[in-house]
Parts: sequence; C-alpha cells; structure tokens
Amino acid sequence: MNRVWWGAGRGGFVGCVVGVAVLLGGCSGAGGGRDVRDAPSWEEGATVESVAKTLQVHVPPTATDARAAHQKGFQDDGLILAFVVPTGEVDGFLGQLRPERPLRLREQPWAAEGKPATPFAHLGLPEPESLANVREGQVCAPCRDELDWLKVAVARVDDRSSRVYLRGAD
Repeated sequence: MNRVWWGAGRGGFVGCVVGVAVLLGGCSGAGGGRDVRDAPSWEEGATVESVAKTLQVHVPPTATDARAAHQKGFQDDGLILAFVVPTGEVDGFLGQLRPERPLRLREQPWAAEGKPATPFAHLGLPEPESLANVREGQVCAPCRDELDWLKVAVARVDDRSSRVYLRGAD
C-alpha cells in the first residue's frame, strides 16, 4: 500500500513540477515579456503650458528659462517642469501650490546613485537631488483629477534668482 501511495505521489509531484516549469517558461518566452514599443518615451511637442496645465500649476509671468517635458510611461506619465523666478517670488508661487507640509531644507546633495525616472537632465538641467541647499517637498499625493502626485524643489541660481523644479505623475 505504501508503494502505491509513493508511486502516485511521485507522479503527482513530477506532474506539478512540469506544470510549474511550463507556466514559468511561458512567462519568459516570446510574447510573455513586455513589448519594446511600450517602453517609456518622451512625448514630442510637450510645451510648458501643456505640462503646467496637467500639473495644475500657474507659471508666474516673471518666469524665465521655462522648460518642460512629458514622458509617456507604462502605467503613469511622468511630467517635469522647471523655470527661474526672482527669489523674492518663490514663496508666493509655493503658496499657490499649498504643500501638504512646509518644505524642508536639504543642505547636502543626495549620495544616492539611482537615476530618476523622469530626469531633468532631459531638459539640460542638473537634477535637484544633485544640488546643495535645496528646499523640497511633496505638494500632493493623491492630487486632484488625474494627477497622482506632485513634488517641488527650489534651488538658488544666483543672488537674485531661484530655479523651481516640479515633478509629477498622472
């Protein structure tokens, strides 16, 4: 009786192993992986105005050197927007955003080696994480409408001006 049970058990075990191997093989074979055409890509024709509208912000009329990009993603789209304003206007701009908490000052650049999914380098700018003395924080998560989250960072450019960095996902 033990012999019959063991034989049936072994056959059941072998069948289970073969079934799992078939399932796993199907996941990594042709058609089981992601399609290269679905890779994130930068959307052509994204403008400062279109990105600002999606991020639900108003770029100050005194802003200069405004740059924006929209990255189509697998599930969410990444949006980045940066501009320079007189340092005296930064707090007024931040007030319109109504951050969840006061922004914190990060005195040192991040030592992390990871790269952001939506890098400001795409716009020809340094990453805010690579800069010292940056005020930063979460504006909203979740946000209104389709916007999932929005973060802001502010870095001094010189004695009179600061760059505002906005990064969000929808």
